[in-house]
Amino acid sequence: MIEIEVSILAADFMRLGEQAREAEAAEVEGIQIDVMDGEFVPNITFGPGMVAALRKTVHLPLDVHLMIVKPERYIDNFVRAGADRIIVHQEADVHLHRTLQRIREADVQAGVTINPGTPLHVLEEVFDMVDVIQIMTVNPGFGGQEFIRGQEKRIGELHRMIQESGYKIPIAVDGGIDERTAPIAAGAGASILVAGSSIYNGNAPVAQNVMKLRESVAKIT
Repeated sequence: MIEIEVSILAADFMRLGEQAREAEAAEVEGIQIDVMDGEFVPNITFGPGMVAALRKTVHLPLDVHLMIVKPERYIDNFVRAGADRIIVHQEADVHLHRTLQRIREADVQAGVTINPGTPLHVLEEVFDMVDVIQIMTVNPGFGGQEFIRGQEKRIGELHRMIQESGYKIPIAVDGGIDERTAPIAAGAGASILVAGSSIYNGNAPVAQNVMKLRESVAKIT
């Protein structure tokens, strides 16, 4: 089954709690919270306080995507705030293995993500440490970007690498996911689709947008 996570970054900041509940009512599989520090990426967004607020608001799994330098400094804060999974960037962490181990020791799921220009082979050494691998199909830092064409080849190659390794690691895809690109990503091997602007576009109810996204990948297994 293809899972859908909503990126709360694309929601109306004046109605974050309400829009999180709308996503839960639409039966998405989780909420991804993009944490940006203005250094690793050119934007500043949420912190542990947002995670704690959402934890009180919905019962969905909360997936915290750390787009920050030295993410190991904040693992404990996000765990205490209620994160169910913490994803760190390979490019931002010089001690990636140690950070992933620390996340797992905190009894939450650990994930790693890479930017469009990062070679896939850097992930092989942590296959045994992760519960999910996330492929960025845009350059991180801002919502509403277009899916970078050609990234489906990287998704397919990572899918092949994982299969050959013997591990069973789901692939998440984040960036420019909509009705048009979701089948491309899922067809290449992704099983988790992170969608923001296509869900919170303001022109249709969240539930309707989620349904359209599900229908676009309904025939892909």
